[in-house]
Amino acid sequence: MGKKLFILLIVLMSLSLVGIIFVQVFFINNSLENEKKQFTLNVKRSLGFVSGAIEDKEFKTYVDKMYRLIASGAVADSSSFRELIIKTEDGNLNQTIIYRNGILEESYKVPSMFLDIGLDSVSISRISSQRQTSIYENNPIDGNLNISSEKKIYEFSKLPELQKKQFELTYRDQFRNYPIYKRVTTEEVNELLQKQLRSDGIDTKFEFAIYDRDLATRVQSNNFELDKNSTYAVPLFLDNNGESNYRLYVNFTERNKYLFRTILGMTILSIIFTSIIIIAYASAIHQLIRQRQISEIKSDFINNMTHEFKTPIATINLALDAIRNPKIISDQEKVMRYLGMIRDENKRMHAQVENVLRISKLEKNELNISKDRVMLHDLIVDAIAHIELIVEDRNGYIRTHLNAEKSSVLANDTHFTNVIVNILDNAIKYSDGNPEIDVYTQNVGNNILLKISDKGNGMSKQVQKKIFEKFYREHTGNVHNVKGHGLGLAYVKQIVEDHQGHISVESEKGKGSTFTIKLPLIS
Repeated sequence: MGKKLFILLIVLMSLSLVGIIFVQVFFINNSLENEKKQFTLNVKRSLGFVSGAIEDKEFKTYVDKMYRLIASGAVADSSSFRELIIKTEDGNLNQTIIYRNGILEESYKVPSMFLDIGLDSVSISRISSQRQTSIYENNPIDGNLNISSEKKIYEFSKLPELQKKQFELTYRDQFRNYPIYKRVTTEEVNELLQKQLRSDGIDTKFEFAIYDRDLATRVQSNNFELDKNSTYAVPLFLDNNGESNYRLYVNFTERNKYLFRTILGMTILSIIFTSIIIIAYASAIHQLIRQRQISEIKSDFINNMTHEFKTPIATINLALDAIRNPKIISDQEKVMRYLGMIRDENKRMHAQVENVLRISKLEKNELNISKDRVMLHDLIVDAIAHIELIVEDRNGYIRTHLNAEKSSVLANDTHFTNVIVNILDNAIKYSDGNPEIDVYTQNVGNNILLKISDKGNGMSKQVQKKIFEKFYREHTGNVHNVKGHGLGLAYVKQIVEDHQGHISVESEKGKGSTFTIKLPLIS
C-alpha cells in the first residue's frame, strides 16, 4: 500500500468516526430538547387542569350552598317574567305554529354569614322557563284558526347552563378580593398537583407557591424558590374579564435529572456502541500502522539477511573456484586454507539460521533452558573474552567495574553468556569511532544489576521503545553499514525474561546507550 493511499484511508476513517460521533451527539441533544418540550407541555397541561380543578371545587361548594338555601324555602326578594311569542304559517300543510317561551328570573339576597366572604349580603339569581309549541289547523272555508289546536308540546327547564353562567358571574365578582388562603389550602394544592402530575407521567420532586401580584402568599410548600429555568406558572381564579391577580408557580428542583433519566438508556447504549466503534477504529488504525511497520521491518530484514548471506556465499564460491584450479589443487597448504574459509563461512551462515530458529522456539516455549547456580561475574569475564580482540583491533577498550559483593544467580551459562556477548557486540557495531565500553555490577536488595554502557551512536526515544522487538532495526533506508538482522536484542529480552529478570535501555542520540539487566540473587 502506497503512503498516500494509506494516509487517505486514515483521513477518511477518521472523518467517518468524527461524523458518527457528531451524529450521536446531535441525536442525543435533539432527544433531550424534545423531552424538554414534551415535559413543558405536560406540566402546563397538568397545571391548567389543577387550576381548573381548584376553581371548580370552590364553585361547586358555592353552588351547593345556594341550592340548599333556595331549597330550604327562601322567598325571592324580586321576580320578573319575560315571554317570547313566535307565529309561523305553513301553506303546504295548511297549519299555523305558535311558539311561546317564558323566562322567570327570581333574585335572592344571601346573608354574608352563609358564604363568609366579608360582605353584608350577596345577591344571586335563579332562572327558570317554560316553552310551549302549539300547532293549529287552518279552516279551509275562511282561513281562520280552528278553536282548539291539534297538537301542543310543553317543555319545562331550569336552564342549567344559563343558570350556571349566572352563578359563575356572581361567584367571580364576589370572591375576586377574597384572601387566597381562605379559598384553598396548601394541602389541597399539593394533593391535586401530586395526583395530576403522576397521572401525566411526571414523577419528580416539585415545590409550589401561589403568588398575589408577584408577592408570595401563605399557600406554598416549605422549600419553594422561584427559578426562571425550572419554574412554571399558570393563572388561578380568573375573574369575569379573564384576568387574575393570582398565579400558581411550580418549581421542579430535579428537572434536569428527570430529563436526563428519560434518555439515560438511549444515551448509555449510544455511548457503548460509539465506544465499540472507537475501539474498533483505534484497533484497525493500530493494525494498519503495525502492518505497515512490519512490512518495512520485513523489507529491511530481508535486505540485511541478503547482505549477511551474500558475502559468505560469494566467499565460498570463490574458494571452490580456486580449489578447482589445477595449479591450486596441487598446493596442499592453499587447499586447506580455502577449505578452512568454506568451513568458517558455512558456520557463519549456520549461526544466522540458528539465531532465527532460536527466537522461534523461545516464542513457542520449545527451547529447553536448564539453569544452574553460576557467578554472574564469571559469565561477564567469559563474554568479554569472546569480543575483546575485535575491540582491540578497532583501538577501543572494555573496562569492568564489578562492584557487586554477591553475584550468584540461577542461569544457563551458555545462553546468558550469549546475552552479554550480543549487547557488547551491539555496542561495537554502533560505535563509529573507537568502541568505549564500561561494564558495571552492583547489588540492589535481593537483586544484582548489570549495566553495559557505551559512547556510541545512541538512539532516539522512538527507537528505544521498539529495540527489543523481533526483526526490528532502526530504519536507515537501503544503507547497510551495520550488519545484523534485528534478532539479537529480541533474543536477549527473551532469555533475560526466562531467567525472571528484566532488561531496559537508556540512550540519547549521539551520546551512547546503557543497557541494564536486573536478575534475582540466590543464596
